[in-house]
Amino acid sequence: MAAMNYNWISDLNPKLSNTMVIGIIIGKTDIKHSPARKDARVDRFVFGFTVKDSPDFFINVLVLGSDSFINTMSNSYNIGDVVTIENALVAIKDSEKEERFCPTTPSPYRLILSEFHSQVHHCVDMHTKDRLLPLIHIPVKDSKDFYNLGDIQASGNNLEGSFINILAAVKGIGEMKLFQKSDGCPGQRMEVKLFDGFVSSFSLLCWDREAIKQVQTSVCKGTVIFIADAKITFDSFRNGMTATVNSKTIITVSPDMQEADLLYRYAAEMLESGALEQDDMPLESISAVYTVAQLKGKIQESPETVYGITISFITGFDLDSSVSKVIKTRCTNCKFQVTEGMQYCSNQLCPGKGQVFSSTTGFDLLMDLSDRTGTLQCNLRSPVADAMLGCTTEQFTCLTENDRSALKWKFLLETCKAYVKMFRSTRTKSGFRAVILSCSLVDTDEATQHTSALLNED
Repeated sequence: MAAMNYNWISDLNPKLSNTMVIGIIIGKTDIKHSPARKDARVDRFVFGFTVKDSPDFFINVLVLGSDSFINTMSNSYNIGDVVTIENALVAIKDSEKEERFCPTTPSPYRLILSEFHSQVHHCVDMHTKDRLLPLIHIPVKDSKDFYNLGDIQASGNNLEGSFINILAAVKGIGEMKLFQKSDGCPGQRMEVKLFDGFVSSFSLLCWDREAIKQVQTSVCKGTVIFIADAKITFDSFRNGMTATVNSKTIITVSPDMQEADLLYRYAAEMLESGALEQDDMPLESISAVYTVAQLKGKIQESPETVYGITISFITGFDLDSSVSKVIKTRCTNCKFQVTEGMQYCSNQLCPGKGQVFSSTTGFDLLMDLSDRTGTLQCNLRSPVADAMLGCTTEQFTCLTENDRSALKWKFLLETCKAYVKMFRSTRTKSGFRAVILSCSLVDTDEATQHTSALLNED
């Protein structure tokens, strides 16, 4: 059937026959089973998905069939796929059930897709796909209708049990944890940490496989998401409010809206600076010594922050660069980098916006650590840099070029013991960023002792 003969979702009605709808899947639910109405001895398997064919219209699709059919269908189509649905029944939706268990749609109908009368397949018409693919980034709710995380926390128990829309950025994605439900069936759970300009960490819980799959395949640290109809509850374990993804929820990744663009720029700056990373581990708790190659290997294997000690040579130290590359000024409230002397923060999402502006100035420069296994480029910032260099930023700016060069050569090519924190970063070619927590020069005997130990491990 030619693509030009398809039915628009906005034009669907129960009198139509031989329908064909082409849309992009924007939401999907887990497979469920229950006894069939006609024969309780037979299990009926179902799952649902939501398709969109224009910025304003989308509809829920219920798929019914046998175990093998439903599993094959569910495994064949995912969020973001453009599909053609043929011969689905257009039915008046049960508003009460739809409101409780399904995404809210503008259509008064739903599509019912049966195993023996309907067909679904991937759309192959490239012109149609190109038209529909951008719709995945348009939120299903009014782009102005959302809570920021600060509003949620401030509302406290007043939002308990309600369904709201949230715009936030992803701070971190936890591992999927498996467990056994009370009925003996397997279950799963995953926690996503969110943040915005008002709150540095907020929990989003995912219990459904499809929601977990979407997050795992479409989202990374720093991604901005619009969450339509997240359920808000008070979590006594965390002693605060949390959001939960449910069968009503639709997550829009990288939403096409002005507020999201602002949040993305803020998130990128926060992640780049490391300002959102967890509180640093006490130095006395860091004891493992690694080569540069081992440190790089550990951060590539783990999404979590990595701590370690490395004994290496300082092979790069840009102390004689321009002062603007060595010393930087950041907003006290949001850690956004600003130009020294500015009387306001340029970050439109700064939680201190409208208040008296304040900033902090400190060292923020690059230092290369090298050993026989490779080189690690690290950020060295105040107050660690102040302690290492033995001077403040004010004293440094008063040094002559010769003095800065002499200070640089006091450390360059010398052996040091560095405590390093490493975390994932999407804005670096390596995919990670390293920050110096402490650095001091060491004598030959200590360097030889640690190097020999690492050689013995190899």
